[in-house]
Amino acid sequence: MKTIIVLVAVVALALAAPLDDSKNAQILKYENDNIGVDGYKFAFETSDGQSRQEQAELRRLAEDVEALVVRGSYSFTADDGQVYTVNYIADENGFQPEAAHLPKA
Repeated sequence: MKTIIVLVAVVALALAAPLDDSKNAQILKYENDNIGVDGYKFAFETSDGQSRQEQAELRRLAEDVEALVVRGSYSFTADDGQVYTVNYIADENGFQPEAAHLPKA
């Protein structure tokens, strides 16, 4: 009888343990457009709630000066179940993220 109780307790603990979905995440969507000229574009989504999309283009800043301008966003689900999304641009002015949970400059 004790063996059955211990076995049931072990099974209950195993079922109650939180699963780390990120270790077993599956790719649900993947797009990639990168021919290596004048920029790129990609996006993905995973089964654990992560997503990211990004695109870049080559911008002429001066006659002999070009810079890659990158725009994108990423989302993830935190341990508390809250979904966080960050939108960003990275250009000659640096990395500039914007999100509801980030302080405003």
